Amino acid sequence: MKNKRARYAAIKRLISTKNIHNQDELLALLKNEGFIVTQATLSRDLKFLKVGKVPDGRGDYLYSFHDEDSRAGSEASLVSDFMRGFILLQFSNGLGLIKTLSGHANSVAFALDHLAIPEVLGTIAGDDTILVIPKNGVTKDELLKGFLSKMPELEERVG
Repeated sequence: MKNKRARYAAIKRLISTKNIHNQDELLALLKNEGFIVTQATLSRDLKFLKVGKVPDGRGDYLYSFHDEDSRAGSEASLVSDFMRGFILLQFSNGLGLIKTLSGHANSVAFALDHLAIPEVLGTIAGDDTILVIPKNGVTKDELLKGFLSKMPELEERVG
């Protein structure tokens, strides 16, 4: 039987690379990798690793890391988190407005905040909408340029 540290690493890798909806799916994936654990042990592992569920945009939920250190680790993972729920970026009087899938505004705003776009002062998230507040004196064009510097794939979804 493999050790706990190896099991934790496998759980992190699986959740980071696959869409896993429930413990049964995760247990099966772990079993395929040689980890035989009970549902109770897996529950404790998920709690220890600070794994939770986030909406998948299709009425279901996926496992995701809620620990700020693991979520904010790499720019690529933040861009992925942002794009997972993002629908549209619009501007009005210098402010940005992001439309997201229902229930995704908080995770998209979290990713945006941690991408540390210099032109962004902060965000306010609802359920499916985010208000993006630019720093004082930043124009719409400068704000958009800041977004595109981190996420060039947004260009086709700016309204």
